[in-house]
Amino acid sequence: MTAADFIALDEQWSTHNYHPLPVVIAEAEGAWVTDVHGKRYLDFLAGYSALNFGHRHPGLVAAAVEQLGRVTLTSRAFHHDQLGLFCQELAELTGTELVLPMNSGAEAVESALKVARKWAYQVKGVPDGAAEIIVAGSNFHGRTTTIVSFSTDDTARNDFGPFTPGFVVVKYGDAQALEAAITPRTAAVLIEPVQGEAGVLMPPSGFLREVRQLCTDNNVLLIADEIQSGLGRTGTLFACEHEGVTADLYTLGKALGGGLLPVSAVVGRRDVLGVLRPGEHGSTFGGNPLACAVGRAVIRLLRDDDFLSRSVTLGTHLHARLSELIGHGVADVRGRGLWAGIEIAPGGRTAREASEELMARGVLCKETHDTTLRVAPPLMISQEDLDHGVDTIAEVLTR
Repeated sequence: MTAADFIALDEQWSTHNYHPLPVVIAEAEGAWVTDVHGKRYLDFLAGYSALNFGHRHPGLVAAAVEQLGRVTLTSRAFHHDQLGLFCQELAELTGTELVLPMNSGAEAVESALKVARKWAYQVKGVPDGAAEIIVAGSNFHGRTTTIVSFSTDDTARNDFGPFTPGFVVVKYGDAQALEAAITPRTAAVLIEPVQGEAGVLMPPSGFLREVRQLCTDNNVLLIADEIQSGLGRTGTLFACEHEGVTADLYTLGKALGGGLLPVSAVVGRRDVLGVLRPGEHGSTFGGNPLACAVGRAVIRLLRDDDFLSRSVTLGTHLHARLSELIGHGVADVRGRGLWAGIEIAPGGRTAREASEELMARGVLCKETHDTTLRVAPPLMISQEDLDHGVDTIAEVLTR
């Protein structure tokens, strides 16, 4: 079968809720993928950070294969020998006290929202049904009904109402607007330290520290969505660390599954996550033995290998090189570590057209909105491959 055959099958039988580039990947290893015709491409997206350690990292594959030979699922009706170790090791890695394992990133966010509301009623004393959660404009936290209820993206939101109440939207990066939105009913502030889907938008310097102080002063929980930005993507375990900020709850996903399977979690304070009691929240697959075994292998990589330092060193190199393109087909470059949003200069090709031209030249990244290319190569990428990707981007955008 040809790539066109596979794409035709997708078009006929799968719901059209994505607009993928017309490449059909059949194999992958490290920072490279191969299509059904044998052409190789440099993966400059890494599954939106789900593949931080590259495709089929040997340590992660070995952990999965070993666990596949033992037990994959018990449901949470029973204990198994991986859950407690996974939760302990993740809590120790993240400097937190309790772990709530789930599957997808959206599930982790939904779980954090439920926990924050329950904490508000049981601990803070907010009247039942009145809790509010403050979120930022241009946010992206997933696509469930509750999450799109507070999205400001019309594509994600239109025609999916009625929406879940209880959310207040303020401008991202505006601490004064956030302060004005806090009331005695406020349970939490949910925020991305870097807004990925919006175009790798960075908040003003000091903003996260101001948010932390406002939350502390008003007895409000700070929930940091580190699903894309966490686990090494920006050069630290959490992007919040760049401002010395500690959240009350963190949502994790994507890279926590090592690119092998969905693994997510909410981690944070014991007195907050501890409000949940048996039967109030759960997931058949959340914290399953296979997920925990792979998650433990991810934790070992983050604890023992040099992925964080590589993200710093190679990220500095990436941004220095991309910044040279400003004024030459590029209007702006945003981001931190091995993560960049490249804003294409007005009058040039669209980000979709640039993505397609890059694909034709053997480099895969993806547009977000009409004018931004999002770059997020695996943390294990070599500098030689990184330079190859940047050279190709320069050829396309400056031509």
